[in-house]
Amino acid sequence: MTDVVMPGGTTFTASGGPLGVLLLHGFTGTTTSVLGLAHLCAAAGYSVMAPLLPGHGTSVEDLMTTGWDDWSGTAESAYQDLAARCDRVAVVGLSMGGSLAVHLAVRHDDIAALVLINPIVMPLGAEMEEMGQALLDAGVEVYDSIGSDIKKEGVVETSYDQTPVAPGLSLLRALKVLNTQLELLSAPTLLLSSTEDHVVPVENGEELVARVRAPLSRIMLENSYHVATLDNDRDVVEAASMAHLAEHLGRSPRS
Repeated sequence: MTDVVMPGGTTFTASGGPLGVLLLHGFTGTTTSVLGLAHLCAAAGYSVMAPLLPGHGTSVEDLMTTGWDDWSGTAESAYQDLAARCDRVAVVGLSMGGSLAVHLAVRHDDIAALVLINPIVMPLGAEMEEMGQALLDAGVEVYDSIGSDIKKEGVVETSYDQTPVAPGLSLLRALKVLNTQLELLSAPTLLLSSTEDHVVPVENGEELVARVRAPLSRIMLENSYHVATLDNDRDVVEAASMAHLAEHLGRSPRS
């Protein structure tokens, strides 16, 4: 296991009031993608946790040893930590972090609010899974990077420059289960969807709109790609997220 973490990619925590916010980053990325929101939440007086998911922020080789159970286990532990200290907790997730947020919310109906930013909740199909397995069988362990899908010039996401196949397959298989549970969501949900996304198909947002029975509002992001938290629509993402948290989680007495 590599000890050195990419600059800015460590776990972020902030002690605040009785309202908590858990923020979850995406596959092959780090907490830098949600750090702006984490700081805003901390400044608003919320207790905040943004864990660095297992295998992330160090080396692709480290990520190769992990999978969905590791990432969801860390998300669950972070949620339990916040829930033990806070009266109410909301969850914010980007990309696979959105998948993890949904995973938590269908298991904990006391989660006060969800913010999902370009989440992936749909299986990519048997063909994609078979292709990944064929790569592994052929001895191919990594493929091209999916990081830094950002429209804004000069902005680069802190992420790996390769994508490991085996952990990716773990995510694909978990999505097949997650997708069957969307109707179980009860938390008021804000969905932020980029109109052009080169990592997660835009149809994932349509799936959530069609199947989630909880109150759901959607904002389309016209000037950002996948990592919208670092892109041209960053101000829209942050303002809408903070407004949603204030409405459904509440305002911290310390804010």
